[in-house]
Amino acid sequence: MQIDIWSDIACPWCLIGKRRFDRALAAFPHRDQVSVTYRSFQLDPSLPESWNGRETDYLAQVKGLDPEQVRQMLAQVSTVAAEEGLHYDFDALVVANSLKAHRLLHAARRADGGAAGASVAARLKEALLTGHFERGLDIGDDDALAALAVEAGLPEAAAREALTDPALDRAVQEDVAAARRLGIQGVPFYVLDGRYGISGAQPTEAFEQALEQVWAETHPLVGLGGAAPACGPEGCDV
Repeated sequence: MQIDIWSDIACPWCLIGKRRFDRALAAFPHRDQVSVTYRSFQLDPSLPESWNGRETDYLAQVKGLDPEQVRQMLAQVSTVAAEEGLHYDFDALVVANSLKAHRLLHAARRADGGAAGASVAARLKEALLTGHFERGLDIGDDDALAALAVEAGLPEAAAREALTDPALDRAVQEDVAAARRLGIQGVPFYVLDGRYGISGAQPTEAFEQALEQVWAETHPLVGLGGAAPACGPEGCDV
């Protein structure tokens, strides 16, 4: 089964959704036959590499939201994140453009060569999200990004090259265009087997149900043991 996940490093619900999805996938009996691809999406491609201000300032000033509403919203998100074992620190969070991080993810995907499981791309995705929301790392900073990439298994030279590679910008935009064709307007968004969509950071149980349902529909039971007496609409065998 192929699963494509559109998300942005700057999206707090994407990390929460990842925790819930990962838990569902770990419990799925056919997990070894599931291939997961993380695809790019940018909530605000117009952001500079680094924005001078906290997350509350950015959402209030740039997005035009009420400051008190922003504080309440972030507090609520932090509470939900804590239930998933995450420790969001919005005061330390560095507001930055996520394009360079997406370039690195595409470089990691190329390094994986399509391999599933504990791939470089999967480790890097986790590191980028937790680094951004829990550790206050600047995802617009080359040195911080290169260090995360190396920890995930991407050679430093490849990581440094990826940060300025225009070909990877095209790969990012191809993901964004694919999301647009599918009608995806927000993230996280999960596409199972190329035809079933799941929007948002759903509960783990919803992901579990979706995995089981799609697997059952795409992998019909195969008869074993040969012919044997049975009953049908016209009667029973004798």
